[in-house]
Amino acid sequence: MVEQPRQKVGRRLTYAAVAAMWCAAIAAGALVGLADTFGPPPLGKNLTYSKTVIGSDGELLRAYLAPDGRWRLPASRSDVDPRFLEALLAYEDKRFYDHSGVDPLAMVRAAYQLLTRGEIVSGGSTISMQVARLLEPRRKRSLYAKYRQMVRAVQLERALSKKEILALYLTLAPYGGNLEGIRAASFAYFGKEPRRLTLGETALLVALPQSPEYRRPDRHPERARAARNRVLDRISGDGIFSADELEAAKAEPVPTARKPMPLGAPHAADDAKAAFADESIIKLTIRARLQRRLERLARDRALALGDAMSVAIVVVEHESGRILARVGTPDYFDADRAGQVDLTRAVRSPGSTLKPFIYGLGFEDGLVHPQSLIEDRPIRFGDYAPENFDQTFQGTVTVRRALQLSLNVPAVSLLDAVGPSRLLARLGEAGARLKLPAHETAGLALGLGGIGVTLTDITALYAGLARQGTVAPLYEREADPRWPARRLMEPVAAWYVGDILRDAPPPPNALGGRIAFKTGTSYGYRDAWAVGFDGRYTVGIWTGRPDGAPVPGLLGRTAAAPILFDVFARLTEQPRPLRPAPEGVLTARTAQLPPPLRRFGGGHAARAARATDLRIVFPPNGAALALQSGGAEIDPIAIKVAGGTAPLNVLVDGMPLQSVRGAGTVFFSPQGPGFVQLTVTDALGAADSVTVRLQP
Repeated sequence: MVEQPRQKVGRRLTYAAVAAMWCAAIAAGALVGLADTFGPPPLGKNLTYSKTVIGSDGELLRAYLAPDGRWRLPASRSDVDPRFLEALLAYEDKRFYDHSGVDPLAMVRAAYQLLTRGEIVSGGSTISMQVARLLEPRRKRSLYAKYRQMVRAVQLERALSKKEILALYLTLAPYGGNLEGIRAASFAYFGKEPRRLTLGETALLVALPQSPEYRRPDRHPERARAARNRVLDRISGDGIFSADELEAAKAEPVPTARKPMPLGAPHAADDAKAAFADESIIKLTIRARLQRRLERLARDRALALGDAMSVAIVVVEHESGRILARVGTPDYFDADRAGQVDLTRAVRSPGSTLKPFIYGLGFEDGLVHPQSLIEDRPIRFGDYAPENFDQTFQGTVTVRRALQLSLNVPAVSLLDAVGPSRLLARLGEAGARLKLPAHETAGLALGLGGIGVTLTDITALYAGLARQGTVAPLYEREADPRWPARRLMEPVAAWYVGDILRDAPPPPNALGGRIAFKTGTSYGYRDAWAVGFDGRYTVGIWTGRPDGAPVPGLLGRTAAAPILFDVFARLTEQPRPLRPAPEGVLTARTAQLPPPLRRFGGGHAARAARATDLRIVFPPNGAALALQSGGAEIDPIAIKVAGGTAPLNVLVDGMPLQSVRGAGTVFFSPQGPGFVQLTVTDALGAADSVTVRLQP
């Protein structure tokens, strides 16, 4: 049907009338704005945001829905690609930095284009007016609503800076469904932060807020593509982008489905969300990029290990105690692998991973040296007869060899001399929360995994070895309190352990001598472990079934150790060397050692030697002593020593107190309440040690 001339004239008169109303709106809005007749404007101070958990590198780990069910992530200019801002202002508000909330030129231009072309070519709303509408939404579009937007825009300009107004737009602009703000839209449609947008992605995100539901790419991709191309055509004349860039942007595909929001470090994020319920942004020590790489590694390795198998990983910086990555499960939503169970905090049997601490106490007590000879032969401790994993015996070996091969009999023999209760107490004092089976006390089976421990705690203990004897309590939230380091063992003893483990046989296709590590397999093939460290990082690996079911053939060396080496490969190109040897390290062959250190005689012989030779008579091991004060200072405490070959060296918590010519009494001044270890050594290498508790 052909339109008649009279109809054309009428239509143009209508456009003219509309244009006149736009001009009137400008004038009226300005007057109302000056009068502030609508009261103070909403400034977005009470907005509720999606709670976000970010990594130490500033990248988003996980976000949670806002209380109103929307994805609303706070954003600012620094969060977006500068080219996005250029395109946004070129398309929406060219004079954003020049006007005071309302742009009369844009209003007149919009009215003129409507009058001359018969359709809306560009809107007259400024960014400030759009923010006013988003802060104070109205369902009906009317001349009054437009007045109010202009008034509010002027008020916003008076109360906020341009930077703050732009941040509100970037946070609140609608993008379809429950998406608000540029960051939520960029994650949902492109799976990334808006700092790395292509030109085509930029144009699409500029176009969507004008009609977010009508142009939603996951529902109406053709409409979204057309809107994107109109933006590209509009900004082509501004000279911001080259013609080739604009053509390439038009060829980019439009997303046809929403992507899931980031779900990095889900267990750590859940913990942080619960601990900091009132904070909208929580920063963790976890490195987001490293976390993502290790989550992919855990997922790949779990699939390779078999159905229902899981993998957990902890990475710490042992000098500070910062947790840099924590993978509690390969897939948070995998029910077959109990994905929502945090396996870094699950109590499991550690297998042989506690053996290094047995040897460390043996070194500390002067019972053995890495080159001491020790027997790997059938032996019985009452009803308990330990056997090696392969049910063979190596005969006489060095302590170094016994630990590297993870031989059971030498470890149990040395534990019998050190004392299971003492080992348990020492690890507990260092911060490990060890759990004995119900109604059981610490026994020799402790050394082979007869106790429960978490991956996080065992990793912290190995970090203590890397620090040469002190454990820095681990933390993963920047707001967590910092606790002093706790003593694990003497520096010389810790160095001996690390030096031995550095030369442990590596898994197939891996280079040895680069990291110190130990593997472990629990009874019944339920848990496989590998824990290791270099000069900066300590890594703990656990593999197994979350339900604790046996997995025939599951071994720490073949299942967990390869993952450990893969993690170090993702951490650093070249592992850092371990700390240099501390003062007091004895480097000698077996024949060059002092006679008591050349061969370990077993727990009974060690206890007999201590009973008849060097020993601490007072205070007894495990005693609780009350601190006495005669004034401002705490009274000294006596240490009575018997036997031994002079000179004798007395140490308090591994630090030399004094050297004496023979048995007798020495005194030390305690710093305050707590546990203290007292040690005495003689000229032949004999030693005795007790741990006492000082009470106020």
